Amino acid sequence: MRVAAAQTHPAWGDKDAGTKRVVEWIGRAAAEDVELVAFGETFLSGYPFWVSRTDGARFDAADQKEAYAFYLEAAIELEGPELAQIVEAARDLGVFTYLGVTERGGGTVYCTLVAIDPSRGIVSAHRKLMPTYEERLVWGAGDGHGLRVHDAGPARVGGLNCWENWLPQARHALYAQGEDLHVAVWPGSTGLTRDATRFVALEGRSFVLSAGALLSPDDVSESFPLREAALEGAPEIMYDGGSCVAGPDGEWIAEPVSGEERLVIADVDLARVREERQNFDPTGHYARPDVFEVRVHRRRLDASTFDEGLEGR
Repeated sequence: MRVAAAQTHPAWGDKDAGTKRVVEWIGRAAAEDVELVAFGETFLSGYPFWVSRTDGARFDAADQKEAYAFYLEAAIELEGPELAQIVEAARDLGVFTYLGVTERGGGTVYCTLVAIDPSRGIVSAHRKLMPTYEERLVWGAGDGHGLRVHDAGPARVGGLNCWENWLPQARHALYAQGEDLHVAVWPGSTGLTRDATRFVALEGRSFVLSAGALLSPDDVSESFPLREAALEGAPEIMYDGGSCVAGPDGEWIAEPVSGEERLVIADVDLARVREERQNFDPTGHYARPDVFEVRVHRRRLDASTFDEGLEGR
């Protein structure tokens, strides 16, 4: 199976241009005979980089409210036209796609990893369980609804957002569904992917595809209210990608790529997963369900449930 990370620049804050970019890179992947492609965390419409650069925790700050309103408007809805175009591209090109998005749910933005099957469309939308540190100022907490593994060609595939890949319970939930290929998406940091990718591969005895984006000042929408303040003193490359692939023995197939825009491609032999599970399977013969019990709640958590009551009353 041929897999790839689309390590490229987002159209930060511009969901229309960002959608075109995703479609373009799915096409590039298809041209390289890639069967599954992954994009970085919240690639569409962008990671909230400004919060840590502009004193984002100031309470009731007018400029931060304005920045959030822009970010919310740039977020996408799961039933919206942007994802519809991307689903159509994945179907036409035959490429299973993992895409990190900023999802708008009412007045809240969620960090969501969308899995798109070429035949069935969106098969899961996993909202990040717990945003990290300053992310909590702009993202809502997710739920277990999207902790699902899917059949992508010959592989069982699941995925998590950024530091979720450090959560033992979240990884366990995917391992227990027979995951062969784990997709880990990141904003773009070689420092994060270098160690975590190999560890998750070694623990899960699965292939791990880490996808990170690149971010430069020129990528940020001119319309973003805090653009000038957020980019003051910013380096030429703010996020450096770090996309890579590790095998089920924890060894590199494709080492982390820093600062380079390209498809990071790997051919994976799923027989290697079976071989490495001969001596270790974390949710199989190496598990102790008589000692440990893991229960995963996969309900979508909504603020309200409406009961219309009796008809005519």
